[in-house]
Amino acid sequence: MNPTLHPVTEAPLRFWHRDAVVERHHVPPDRTLLDLLREDLRLTATKEGCAAGDCGACTVVVAETVNGLLQYRAVNSCIKPAQSIDGLALWTAADLARPDGTLHPVQQAMVECHGSQCGFCTPGFVMSLFALYQHTVAQGQTVDSHRAHEALSGNLCRCTGYRPIVQAACSLQADAAQAVDEQPIVAALQQLAATEKTGSNYLRPSTLSALLQARAQHPQAQL
Repeated sequence: MNPTLHPVTEAPLRFWHRDAVVERHHVPPDRTLLDLLREDLRLTATKEGCAAGDCGACTVVVAETVNGLLQYRAVNSCIKPAQSIDGLALWTAADLARPDGTLHPVQQAMVECHGSQCGFCTPGFVMSLFALYQHTVAQGQTVDSHRAHEALSGNLCRCTGYRPIVQAACSLQADAAQAVDEQPIVAALQQLAATEKTGSNYLRPSTLSALLQARAQHPQAQL
C-alpha cells in the first residue's frame, strides 16, 4: 500500500539477480515486476501474454531465505508489484543456461520431449519447471504426473496439448553441474535484510491485523 502521495524520501528496491544485488530507485508502488523487467531492465526473456495473471507466459521464479535455505516460488510477474521482490532473489528464463550455452535440465527436457511449438508460452513453462526442479529433483525426489500437473496448472499453451510438457516434467533428472550455489545468495539476502532502509513509500503488511493497523494509520493509502 502507498501511504503517501508525495513521499519526502524513497527507499530503493533491492534484489539479487545474476550473481549481484540489483538496486533500483524511484520505482512506483504500482509498477509491475513484468514492466520493471522488460521496460526498465530490458530483460525481455519474460513475455507478456494476458497481463492478467491467467496464462503464465510471464512466469519468473523468486526465492526467499527460510531457516538459512532458499525457498523458491514461481510467480506471475504481470500482476506482481515490483516492490514485492525487495530482499528476494530472482530468476528469469534467460538465467538458467550455463555461460557456455549448456541448457539447464528443464530446458533440455523441453527440447527432447518436443514441448514447444510456437514458443511464446515456453519461457513461462520453463520457469514453472525450474521451480518444480528446485523443489523436487534438486532435493533427490522424482516428479510424477500429479506433481507435474500441479506445478504447471498456472501455464496455458495453445499448441502442444500439454502431453509433451508433462512428459518433460516427469523426465527431469538432477544435474550436479547445474546446481544453484545457494550460499552466496543466502548471504546476500541476509545482508539486505540486516541493512536498514531509510525512507519508504511502500508498506507490506504480512498479517491481517498489521494490514488493518496500517490502513487505520493511512486511510488515504492506495491498496
